[in-house]
Amino acid sequence: MALVAAASVAAVALMATGLTGCADMSGIAPQARLRDAPSLGLNDVQGAEATAAQAPVATEWWREFGDEQLNTLVAQALQTSPTLKLAQARLARAQAVTEVADAATLPQLTGQLDATRQRYSANGAVPPPLAGSIRESGTAQLNASWELDFFGKNRAALDAALGSANAAEADAQAARVLLASNVARTYFQLVRLNEQTNVARRTLAQREETLKLVRDRVDAGLDTRLELRQSEGGLPEARLQLETLQEQMALTRNAMDALIGKQNGTAALSLPAQAAIKNVAAAATIPADLLGRRADIAAARWRVEASSKDVVNAKTQFYPNINLVAFAGFSSIGLGQLTDSGSRQWGVGPALRLPIFDAGRLRANLRSKTADLDAAVESYNAAVIDAVRDVADQIASSQAIVRQQTEQRAAQEAAEGAYEIAVQRYKAGLGNYLNVLTAESSVLAQRRQAVDLAARALDTQVALIRALGGGYTTAQAPASTPVSNATPDALHGATKNVANYTDKSWARGTFHQ
Repeated sequence: MALVAAASVAAVALMATGLTGCADMSGIAPQARLRDAPSLGLNDVQGAEATAAQAPVATEWWREFGDEQLNTLVAQALQTSPTLKLAQARLARAQAVTEVADAATLPQLTGQLDATRQRYSANGAVPPPLAGSIRESGTAQLNASWELDFFGKNRAALDAALGSANAAEADAQAARVLLASNVARTYFQLVRLNEQTNVARRTLAQREETLKLVRDRVDAGLDTRLELRQSEGGLPEARLQLETLQEQMALTRNAMDALIGKQNGTAALSLPAQAAIKNVAAAATIPADLLGRRADIAAARWRVEASSKDVVNAKTQFYPNINLVAFAGFSSIGLGQLTDSGSRQWGVGPALRLPIFDAGRLRANLRSKTADLDAAVESYNAAVIDAVRDVADQIASSQAIVRQQTEQRAAQEAAEGAYEIAVQRYKAGLGNYLNVLTAESSVLAQRRQAVDLAARALDTQVALIRALGGGYTTAQAPASTPVSNATPDALHGATKNVANYTDKSWARGTFHQ
């Protein structure tokens, strides 16, 4: 009997192979192509040096700024953020889908137990003595089935589900990176506003001193009402600046409270001096695989992988389904005889299902999956292009800020030097105090610029860290080559073409709670 079953399976498989010629998928093919290195103006670097560089960003990169309050805020945000929990839920769902797809590749076993009390028709196909009688019938058996995946339909569905799960994992990591960077940037904004508020308070006090001195000079006949009105106009301007900064401080605190998920969570913050925050130096070398270390790029690449497997699955729908089915159990008329040896029954054999006419449904499904693949490829290309621009922008800004800070420090030194001279002349009786206050105005203006530039430097450091992947790690990262003097132009020689990485292990991210 086993030989008969095996022969039946072989015959069905041979017939199914012959019927695959009926599948018509002509004229349906993807149009989009993954962008390669030359099309992006990048150099595809290979060689023995490819393993030299490591990931340029630590997983908990925010600790490098040396601020414990920032560390606490990031930890709170990662623990309570609804956005991150939503990404985790999507990951759990995608992983469950892979388990469902994996189950379809394995044999299935079900149990069946039926008990029926039935009146048989006296005028039907059932002969006497059952005809016209009321009897009980029962069936107790096991049913087994196994779809013989000759054409890879179930395997393609599993691969597509795995790709979607890996994309969801990368999305969760991208959400984590974005959340941590937003917390850090908001915290540094609070520090900037606090520093600017201190400068604004001194500016207001300086304007009040200037007004008092001008009034004394007007009373003494040394100045006119023109100088008095000009000095009076400086007070509302200084108060306006202070009120604006306080409003921005309140709004920024609200934004931080929302990020950490705690109302008034920043009320107890003791903001440090800006100079107390460590600067994180940009990497001296930019690894060639920096794009592959971005979670959003990894997610986009996995979606391409999943969509390509969906196309494979859609193509296999044109081919026959071949199942090996079997059952064994008991069936009888009369429940009292259900377990008798004579009530035994069993069966085994192949089953074939072949689409013959479906009114174009299968071709429409294939066109839909092919269009999804084109969309996934173009989304990936757009993400790669945006990543290249993002990194280049942050590097350009970082270098520009360094040059601007050099010039600003020179201007501030000159302003402070002029202020010291004005103070010395006043103490020697060679100048009046109004000259001192006027010189201090230039110093305060330079301090405001210094605070803004220092804040921009910190903000750009965070943005560059995020652009370089934000600590996203892969189980098997692609090779990289260090490139010295990373400038916006040098970046074109520093980025490896990630479109060529097709091994699934390339983008398998490690998700950190």
